[in-house]
Amino acid sequence: MSTSNPSPLWQPTEERIAQAQITKFQTWAAERHGAPAEGGYAALHRWSVDELDTFWKAVTEWFDVRFSTPYARVLGDRSMPGAEWFPGATLNYAEHALRAAGTRSDEPALLYVDETHEPTPISWSELRRQVGSLAAELRVLGVRPGDRVCGYVPNVPQAVIALLATAAVGGVWTSCAPDFGARSVLDRFQQVEPVVLFTVDGYRYGGKEHDRRDTVAELRRELPTLRAVVHIPLLGTESPQGALEWSALTSADVEPVFEQVPFDHPLWVLYSSGTTGLPKAIVQSQGGILVEHLKQLGLHCDLGPEDRFFWYTSTGWMMWNFLVSGLLTGTTIVLYDGSPGYPDTGAQWRIAERTGATLFGTSAAYVMACRKAGVRASHDFDLSRVQCVATTGSPLPPDGFRYLHDEVRDDLWIASVSGGTDVCSCFAGAVPTLPVYIGELQAAGLGTDLQSWDPSGKPLTDEVGELVVTNPMPSMPIRFWNDPDGSRYHDSYFDTYPGVWRHGDWITVTSRGSVLIHGRSDSTLNRQGVRMGSADIYEAVERLPEIKESLVIGIEQPDGGYWMPLFVHLAPGAALDEALLTRIKQTIREQLSPRHVPDEVIEVPGVPHTLTGKRIEVPIKRLLQGTSLEKAVNLGSVDNVELLRFYEDLAQKRA
Repeated sequence: MSTSNPSPLWQPTEERIAQAQITKFQTWAAERHGAPAEGGYAALHRWSVDELDTFWKAVTEWFDVRFSTPYARVLGDRSMPGAEWFPGATLNYAEHALRAAGTRSDEPALLYVDETHEPTPISWSELRRQVGSLAAELRVLGVRPGDRVCGYVPNVPQAVIALLATAAVGGVWTSCAPDFGARSVLDRFQQVEPVVLFTVDGYRYGGKEHDRRDTVAELRRELPTLRAVVHIPLLGTESPQGALEWSALTSADVEPVFEQVPFDHPLWVLYSSGTTGLPKAIVQSQGGILVEHLKQLGLHCDLGPEDRFFWYTSTGWMMWNFLVSGLLTGTTIVLYDGSPGYPDTGAQWRIAERTGATLFGTSAAYVMACRKAGVRASHDFDLSRVQCVATTGSPLPPDGFRYLHDEVRDDLWIASVSGGTDVCSCFAGAVPTLPVYIGELQAAGLGTDLQSWDPSGKPLTDEVGELVVTNPMPSMPIRFWNDPDGSRYHDSYFDTYPGVWRHGDWITVTSRGSVLIHGRSDSTLNRQGVRMGSADIYEAVERLPEIKESLVIGIEQPDGGYWMPLFVHLAPGAALDEALLTRIKQTIREQLSPRHVPDEVIEVPGVPHTLTGKRIEVPIKRLLQGTSLEKAVNLGSVDNVELLRFYEDLAQKRA
């Protein structure tokens, strides 16, 4: 990789640097906590990882985190896994998320947008009232601290209200988007045994209504721990028998009561699919998410009460939880429920225009689709209020940076960011005071000792290595659900380098301190930022009698696209005709989600395995990325080397 020093695409003005929250924080932390007053972001970052306890103490003071019981120290134990943050402290996430109601009661907390693209505001006082009403009703239903509450809901205000009411009572929230099929949802919700289910009758997407009442009925049958089901009539249908009406639970005028819980009390469960077994049920804490998101949104994204924060996401993706946390900074958040490209590719820009978004977050794939479709973003829409366009899901290619710079504004802050469901935050990305270089993330985040390591654990500069984090972050999982001895958690991140978080991405840390992300270093599928398990796809496809075995691979493309082929080894006498192709795709769509449907289905003479019988996904991925056979795989570990020739030939043909 080149270590040349190109000119930046964007440089913040002196005025912008002076006004940024991160600049004010650094000046204040220098006076109060010994942070470096000079040296800009690089010096602040070094201090934040060298003086980890002092840095996080400063964050809680700067953002006025309300501890109802004080903490004994910042880090009780810093070993990973198992770091202990702010032992002794109690607080409540929802209380902080609703604080702005005290000073800005009539201003919008939420702007809700559907496919008509007309925003509907919900004020801070109304949001607080509905959360208060619903939290009281949850208590009446017997929901106690630690009980799980789940939502099969799209990105609508009711989802935000249900999350905040759950957090207010000390419950544990978890959600799936309603485009997930029943099996996908049950693989997640059955693990956590919820007591309450919030559900819609259906949703609208791409100009069509999608009825989900049959799926909801199946969820109710298959979740025996449920004590109550709450019906949200998005499509206007009657409540099913035995369900409670949303409107009845949110009509009272009740001050919210915020349960004061320990710092490490569970806030929510997110799901991340690996390559085997059920999705990992990742538990993050009320306090850990609170302080990490205040840092990320308040300092890195520079959000405050004057801002409007729009990120295109669904409730099945961590970016939705991240978006909701915009409320912590007093920011108005924009909820869009609908297709990212309906009625045309410019849809998300239209929403940014109509909501006055100051920070607009989307996927790298959407930016590249706009470029391909010739969308003239600032020509067709008034984007004068947009200060920053942030992208995630996959690395933003150089052409994506150029498109945003040329088609939105030449003084636009472009923040390509990268993190993970596992920490519900960013390892690297937005810094309002640093220049932006084409194809690069600006820097590692404060308090995050992000490094690129070689296989022996040696740090690399200007070379590709494994993304590691060598110090604990408050939002790292407190545990996985149903992982009593912590072995699955340990094996997911700490198996390669003991005591150090290995994320499973290839990265380069440049000598300038910027970061390049090159895609997954393991075989986890990562389509537009949504991680999916290959095991889910195998289970669905291999139920079809014609399929003997299958192999699915996800490959990051140089143009920012993502190619996800499904290789199928057919049973004797079967043929991969149109009828079978249709059944394969339909099965995956119905049992998992439209996102899991492969780009291509390719018949193969067989699926290669290790000598212990595991499908070799990573070596096949490397072959298809152009690595030579000898370098891609240890031939002595494969059950049938001849099968690899097929994939090698395919790679050469595609090249």
